[in-house]
Amino acid sequence: HMMAFIEQEASEKVEEIDAKAEEEFNIEKGRLVQTQRVKIMDYFEKKEKQIDQHKKIQMSNLKNQGRLKVLKTRDDMITDLLLEARQRLAEVTKDADSYSKLLECLVLQGLYQLLEPNVTIRCRQQDVEMVQAAVNKNIPIYQEAVKSKITVRIDQDRFLPSDICGGIEAYNENGKIKVSNTLESRLELLAQQMMPEIRVTLFGPNPNRRFMD
Repeated sequence: HMMAFIEQEASEKVEEIDAKAEEEFNIEKGRLVQTQRVKIMDYFEKKEKQIDQHKKIQMSNLKNQGRLKVLKTRDDMITDLLLEARQRLAEVTKDADSYSKLLECLVLQGLYQLLEPNVTIRCRQQDVEMVQAAVNKNIPIYQEAVKSKITVRIDQDRFLPSDICGGIEAYNENGKIKVSNTLESRLELLAQQMMPEIRVTLFGPNPNRRFMD
């Protein structure tokens, strides 16, 4: 009876130890599994965020590239437009009456801008006669307006390039002050002043622009 009792006690103790070991094993296994699950979830969450960030960067780059292409295309269109306008300027000089009146305006404007007593004018060699006529007509007008004498001469040594569209350049006596009234310079100035209107006409209003000139 004593041996049977001891064996029974031992058997129950073994079962108790096995049960506790199994319980501890399951608890540790659950802890390890949960820890690894959290690590895996964190890993994939980071990967997902990296992929999203990469997609956003790619989309931003694509948008920027598209925007740059649009801007370049628009700039090319404006360049072509100004080139066409410059080519049309050459037609102005073919009408002698219109061109001579234009030269009168350009010369008088140059005199008013300089307000110098001695002025030198440069022009294309083929325009000398018309420019001289414009000078002769405008000297009295200028003197009456500013109440001051003026001497104007046409530079016979240095002419403007014959391949420009036309117009004049006016200099003070020492040549340090210049007023460029060539047709090209007037076109460039006009293009700068009207660029906002040109862009609106060609491409429509900019939705990102809050204020208009």
